[in-house]
Amino acid sequence: MKLTGPFLFILATLMIDAIGVGIVFPIMPDLMVRVGAGSTAEGAFWGGLMMSAYAAAMFLVGPVVGSLSDAYGRKPVLIAALVTLTIDYVIMALAQTYWVLLVGRILAGLAGATYITASAYISDIAKPEERAASFGMIGAAFGIGFVLGPALGGLASGLHITAPFWIAAGLAALNVAFGLFVLPESLKEENRRPFGRRDLNPFATIWRAFAMPGLAIPLICIFVFEFANMVYPTLWAFWGREVFGWTGVTIGLTLSAYGVLIALVQAGILPQMTKRLGDYRTLIIATIAALIGMVGFGLATSVLAVAILLPIAALSDMAPPLMTAFAANRVGDDAQGLVHGVIASLSSVAAVAAPLCLTWVFQSFVDEGGAYVPGAPYLLGALLIVVILPLIFRLKPAATGPAQ
Repeated sequence: MKLTGPFLFILATLMIDAIGVGIVFPIMPDLMVRVGAGSTAEGAFWGGLMMSAYAAAMFLVGPVVGSLSDAYGRKPVLIAALVTLTIDYVIMALAQTYWVLLVGRILAGLAGATYITASAYISDIAKPEERAASFGMIGAAFGIGFVLGPALGGLASGLHITAPFWIAAGLAALNVAFGLFVLPESLKEENRRPFGRRDLNPFATIWRAFAMPGLAIPLICIFVFEFANMVYPTLWAFWGREVFGWTGVTIGLTLSAYGVLIALVQAGILPQMTKRLGDYRTLIIATIAALIGMVGFGLATSVLAVAILLPIAALSDMAPPLMTAFAANRVGDDAQGLVHGVIASLSSVAAVAAPLCLTWVFQSFVDEGGAYVPGAPYLLGALLIVVILPLIFRLKPAATGPAQ
């Protein structure tokens, strides 16, 4: 689709949000030490618990946020989420104990995140055949944000451990100002639907989405893939420190390199591949790349192997926008917010369970007394991708073509 003003603004907003998220990743091990988490393995567990709390809160409000945007428009919901995120980063900057950090992340989860409404906004302004590439551009914006965020976080932490949070708060506040004065509303009055009491129940809303024709398979695929993919944000810092002894700066730089690759893949390679091969064939390639990447990182023992695997793993990041497009194209304009809210909610369920599961696996295979396999969580992720392969194959359209 054309890079119109609103589309560019949404991308810029998501990029700044990604900076705010990615800026925290390199300091997680040191942050856990600051609040008394203890060893690297123990810190990984408590860090994973904090991520799970954030995701649990988002699960409860994800479908609600999506339905609210279907009823009242995308802009007011997006602005409210940005204001809450600004407050969250201030709380985390001032936190002196782990439990205050935990409260801050729960508050951020209750914001519903900007991603839900931004995705629905893109669905409003993009044609069905353009949605996969458009969602890929969202991923590219996040990739650019992760280029800047982890690098900035690693460098800013040299000034003070809380400096990255203050920077993230400032960026989120800028988002609020931009949204208030620049972003137009995308959802027309005739495409809105009433907001009722049943929309307040996330379980009922998710059930409704699964009951919609053709939605169950892509939603299941999204859930399992997101669960497996959580191994990267959950354990990259701890795995890098355990296997290679990386510092916060090195962790930030490697995450930034991955962000560059994601941006190149989703902004450049994904649109070209979907145009030439179609959505389904591109999804198969992304799935194969996911398997190679996770098995590779699970067995990697050298920095050279990491450098080789990073571009392959970046190709796997084409899968989420493609799966999202398969889901979005199966509903009307008045249910885009609901579907993207459900997708975010399912991703949140995965993000609740995955950090707890993956950090437990990491701790089990790193602590003394058992087999030492720090890459075990990556191997588990690869196994999960294998499990959903039959469902991914069922997404193949009856008649393939450039837009399939």
